[in-house]
This record gives sequence, structure tokens and C-alpha cells, in this order.
Amino acid sequence: MRVAVLRFPGSNCDQDALYALRDDVQVEAEYVWHEETSLRGFDAVFIPGGFSYGDYLRCGAMASRSRIMEAVVREAHGGMPVIGACNGFQILCEVGLLPGALLRNASERFVCRDVFLRVENRASLWTQGVEKILRIPIAHGEGRYVCDEQTLARLESENRIAFRYVTENGELDAVANPNGSVASIAGLVNEGGNVLGLMPHPERATKALLGSTDGLQILRALCAVPIRADQLVP
Repeated sequence: MRVAVLRFPGSNCDQDALYALRDDVQVEAEYVWHEETSLRGFDAVFIPGGFSYGDYLRCGAMASRSRIMEAVVREAHGGMPVIGACNGFQILCEVGLLPGALLRNASERFVCRDVFLRVENRASLWTQGVEKILRIPIAHGEGRYVCDEQTLARLESENRIAFRYVTENGELDAVANPNGSVASIAGLVNEGGNVLGLMPHPERATKALLGSTDGLQILRALCAVPIRADQLVP
């Protein structure tokens, strides 16, 4: 199993992702620079958090136009597992692999703390066998997920909402929603279930020393992904 960890100018969670994958999930992981054009030899992609291109235009907008994202979109449509955390979620929305957008937090303040997530879809690649309630940290200023009513209805009907912000007891509550996301949405999957975007950082919840190991439940999905013959380097 070999995972590509993308790097853009301004990425700041790429090292967290790399070492979480290598040391805690125990899969092979390597950096891939944004100017690369191929993901040949890789079996999955992690798009990390950070401030890609300084978020100067719109969070994730510039990164979504990078050369490597053309390969990510192509491979995602072919079934390759792709996960984007925080800025990675924003990039997935900007590139069109997931619907909606991420806007400035309703509080207009940067938020950095642990949150509780309720698993809403346990049928996707990323959520099979995951416990109902997870505790995972967030760190973002623009994490408010928005979409129109038609899109929200489609996400609900297609069971594509992966996680919602909830209380420790698993209840929906405005206080538990750290950024004002519509329907308390914290993460989504695509129609095929192989692409996951979420604002919380599972790569920062892989050791007891960090306060939680709940992120491992999401990332360990990579251990179950079969290596595709067409990805092998000759």
C-alpha cells in the first residue's frame, strides 16, 4: 500500500499526515509535489491541511488548478481512495470532487479544539467499522460548510454525509457545531464512497500522547485497500 501525500506551497500539515501514515497506520507514504502530473505507483492520496498558496484567492481555489489535481480527479473517478482534511476538504470541493463550499466560520474567528463527530454513513470505504462517536481536533478559520437546499437534499437521500458535529453524547446541538456548517456537516463522501473530505484532522488523532487515537479508525481504511495492478511500478 503506497499513499501519496500532496504538497502545495503553503501546506503545513503534510508532515503530520506523512508520519501518521508511516508510523501509526504503517503504510508506505511519500510526498508528491504539486507540479507533478502523475500518481503512477500510488494506491491512494492524502490531501493535507494548511494554507495552500496562502489562501490568497479563496481557500483551496488555487491548489485545485494545480497539475497534480488533474491526476487526482482522474484517479478518483477511477476508484482510487482520496482523503482531504481541512484545506484538503476545501480543495476537493473546489475541484468538484465533492459538492458545496467552505466559507469563513460563523464566529469569524479561527477555531482550534477537539470536536465530537457522529458517523452518519458507515457504508463507505472510509467509515466501515468506525465507532459511532469520534473525538478529533479541528484547526480552521474557514470551515463552515455550505450548499444549496437541493444539494443538501441529495446528500441526505444518497447517504453521503459522512460525519456531523455533535455533543459528547452524540446529540445535534448548535453549541457543538464549531463553525456554523449547514446541517452540522463535518465531512462528506462522493457518490462512489472512495473520496472523503472532512474539516477535522484525523492525522492529529493517531496517538494517545496527542489526546485521541480516533483518527486511526478513519485512516486504517487504507490498510484494507487492495493494491491495483495498474498502479505498480514496472
